[in-house]
Amino acid sequence: MGELLIVRELSVGYRSSDGYSRVLRRVSFSLSEGEVLGVVGESGSGKTTLALAVARLLPPYARVEGGSIVFNGVDLLSLS
Repeated sequence: MGELLIVRELSVGYRSSDGYSRVLRRVSFSLSEGEVLGVVGESGSGKTTLALAVARLLPPYARVEGGSIVFNGVDLLSLS
């Protein structure tokens, strides 16, 4: 089986009244069909931000700074 979801070197930052901070730094993983990934970490470690970035549902104050998200051969970050 080939890889269904490939996340490579994903970095996401948040803009706030205090400036700008990177909340994800170079996250990489891949999943094949039928595989399951569990993401664990402390509160505020970026689990939700990772899920929102992969689903392309980041809030307006967040932006993907780099990396790629490829699902079923389609680069999701290149889509409008």
